[in-house]
Amino acid sequence: MKNIVKYLRRSLEHDMTQEELAKAIGVSRTTISAIENGASTSDEIVIKLANLFNKDPREIFFDNCVVSVTTQMTLE
Repeated sequence: MKNIVKYLRRSLEHDMTQEELAKAIGVSRTTISAIENGASTSDEIVIKLANLFNKDPREIFFDNCVVSVTTQMTLE
């Protein structure tokens, strides 16, 4: 699943390592790595990430059709 977890984690506002993010939401570092690499995750983790980053889950996680539509809108 496409997402911007790595971008948010490394942003100036948060500046976290995978380990720090994992501890903040109660998962392993390998789970964060898997999510950043496109693995699907539970609704519970999606909500925890959304709360931590103060974002709507749809702003963080999206599928390819959303990317395509957004790209097309930008190009027009």
